[in-house]
Amino acid sequence: MVDETGLKMMEYGGKGYCCSQIVLLLALDEMGRDNPDLIRAAAGLCNGLGDCSGPCGVYTGAALLLGLYGGKGLDMEESVEILPLMLEQLREWFAQTTLEYGGMACQDILDGRCGQPDVARCGGLLAATYEQVRAILVEHGLDPSEGRDVP
Repeated sequence: MVDETGLKMMEYGGKGYCCSQIVLLLALDEMGRDNPDLIRAAAGLCNGLGDCSGPCGVYTGAALLLGLYGGKGLDMEESVEILPLMLEQLREWFAQTTLEYGGMACQDILDGRCGQPDVARCGGLLAATYEQVRAILVEHGLDPSEGRDVP
């Protein structure tokens, strides 16, 4: 049985968005926000930075998402102190989760089939990673539905 997040993931995939973009779209939906510029920029992370040799777009999209909540975005802002810790928690979890595929690179996860996402493998990894990012945010007192307050 597919939950609401799974349905949204399939909808976005059907519309041609890649994994890094879908991670961000799910979060923006939850916050009730739109940010087409951010989604366009995330396209640069698709397919392991283009040729599948780079890190999985689910991972890089999730790191962007943590930055969206904790990074500096305005002159008068500072990054939240816990951002490096949250990024390390994500990296450790993702590295452990992708051991079964042989690594964190897109080509490892896709078993060398660059540009041909495996719906079950990639979809499952995307859903699990999105939930892990939400758990990291909550653990550190950040509300996934609110995003970062802008002064």
